[in-house]
Amino acid sequence: MLNFIKKKIALIWAKKHVKQTETFKQNAVEDQEKLLISLVKTAEKTLFGREHQFENIKTVADFRKNVGIADYEDLKPYIEKVKKGQRNILWTDTPIYFAKTSGTTSGSKYIPISKEGMPYQIAAAQSAIFHYINQKNNSDFVSGKMIFLQGSPELEEINGIQTGRLSGIVAHHIPNYLQKNRLPSLKTNLIEDWETKVDEIVKETEKENMTLISGIPPWLIMYFEKLIERNGKKITELFPNLQLIITGGVNYEPYREKMKELLGKEVDTIQTFPASEGFFAFQDDYQHEGLLLLTNHGIFYEFVPLEAYGKPDAKRLTLKDVELHKDYALILTTNSGLWAYSIGDVVRFISKNPYRIVVSGRTKHFTSAFGEHVIAFEVEEAMKATVEKFAAQITEFHLAPQVNPTEGLPYHEWFIEFEKEPENIEDFRKNLDAEMRKRNTYYDDLISGNILKPLIISKLKRNAFQDYAKSEGKLGGQNKIPRLANDRKIGDFLSKFRI
Repeated sequence: MLNFIKKKIALIWAKKHVKQTETFKQNAVEDQEKLLISLVKTAEKTLFGREHQFENIKTVADFRKNVGIADYEDLKPYIEKVKKGQRNILWTDTPIYFAKTSGTTSGSKYIPISKEGMPYQIAAAQSAIFHYINQKNNSDFVSGKMIFLQGSPELEEINGIQTGRLSGIVAHHIPNYLQKNRLPSLKTNLIEDWETKVDEIVKETEKENMTLISGIPPWLIMYFEKLIERNGKKITELFPNLQLIITGGVNYEPYREKMKELLGKEVDTIQTFPASEGFFAFQDDYQHEGLLLLTNHGIFYEFVPLEAYGKPDAKRLTLKDVELHKDYALILTTNSGLWAYSIGDVVRFISKNPYRIVVSGRTKHFTSAFGEHVIAFEVEEAMKATVEKFAAQITEFHLAPQVNPTEGLPYHEWFIEFEKEPENIEDFRKNLDAEMRKRNTYYDDLISGNILKPLIISKLKRNAFQDYAKSEGKLGGQNKIPRLANDRKIGDFLSKFRI
C-alpha cells in the first residue's frame, strides 16, 4: 500500500512540475537577459564586481565590454583569496562548497558553489526524473532500489568551506524520501580505490530489486560486467524490474550497443549534462535526441562560434543569435561567481523551440595536426554509424594523429578496444574512414589531396583504457578519457596494448 501511495504521489508531482516548466521554455531569451543583470547587480559590491565596474553594467553589451572571457587560470587569483577565507570576492559572502576537479594545466581546480547555486544542482536532477515520469506515465521505479555510481562523499574543509568531488557533494543532498531506497551504503561509498569500490557495490546490489541505475557510461559498463561475471546473467535477468538508466559526463551513443548487449534488452535511458560549474541540461524526452537547456537555473549562457574561439575579436552570442547545427564554445556566468567562464565544452543546438542541445566536444579535445579540426561529435557519429552497420561492439576508442610515420603518408590512428570485433576489420576501417570524410570536409580534402592516407585502426587488448585511466589516477567517478587528441600522449601509452 505504501509503495502504491509513493508511486501515485510521484505521478502527481511530475505532472505539476512539467506544467510549471512550460513558462521558462517559452521565455528563455527574455529570462536570460534579465538573469544576467540580476547577477551583476547582486555581485556589484564584490571585489570582482568593483574591479569590473559592475555598477555601470545595464545591458548584455555593457557586460561584454567590461568582462572578458575567462578560464580557470584567469579566475584563480580570486579563488585563491576565497580559499584563504576572504569574503565577497567573486560572489557575495563565501561559497558553501568547493567542487574539486582534475585540471591539466592548473592542477586541481576548486570550483565555487554558492548557497544560491547548490539547490539548482539538485533541482535539475529531480526535473529530469519528473519529465521522464510524466512522459512515461509510470513511476514504478520509485518503489525499488536506486544506485548512483559516484565519488566519495567524504569532504575536507578549507577555511570553513566544504570541499570534495561534485558527486560526493551531491550525495549529501539526496532527498529524504529517496534515502531508504538508495545504494550503496555509506561505508562502500567512502572507498577511494575505484575497482575495490565497484566490487563492493556488486556484492551489495546483486540480490536487490534495482529499478534505477545512474552513472557515466564507462563505469556503468565496468559495474555491469562484474555483475555478469559473478552471476552469469544479463543485467535485466538479474534486475527484472530495472526501468531507468541515467547517464551523464560523456555522449552515450558510442556506448549504446555495448550497454544493450550487457543489459540483455532495451532499458529507458535519459542523458544529462551536469558539471561542477552547474547543471546545464537534461533529456526531457527520453525517446528523442537533445538535452533541454536550463535557462532559469541561475546560469547566463553565451556562445562563441567554435571556429572563432580563442581569437581576440571572437563574437559572444546569446540565445537569440545562435544557429542550429553549428558548434559553439559554451561560456557561463553563474550565481556562484563564475563570470564569462569558458568551461571547455562545445555544444550544438538541434532545436530552438525549446532550446535543446547536444554536447559535441571539448574546446581542447580535437585533432587538427594537419588543419582538419576534427571534433569529438564527428568521430562519435562516424563510429556509431559504422558499429551499427557491422554489428560490432566497442568498449572504448581514442583517435591520435601520426605526423611522422616510419614510412608513407601521415594518418589518423584509431585505438579501439573491441568487445565484439567486426567480421571484416578492413571493411570496417574503410567504412569508418568514409563516414569521417562525410562529416569533415577538411579531412576529406586531405585524403583526396594525398596529404593524409586513410585512417589506421589499432586493436587493443582488453582493459587497455582502464589501465590508462589507472595510470593517470583517473579511474572511476566522473573521470572520462578524451575521444581524440592533437598529440600522441594517450596514443603512445595505448600503443603498448596493441594486439
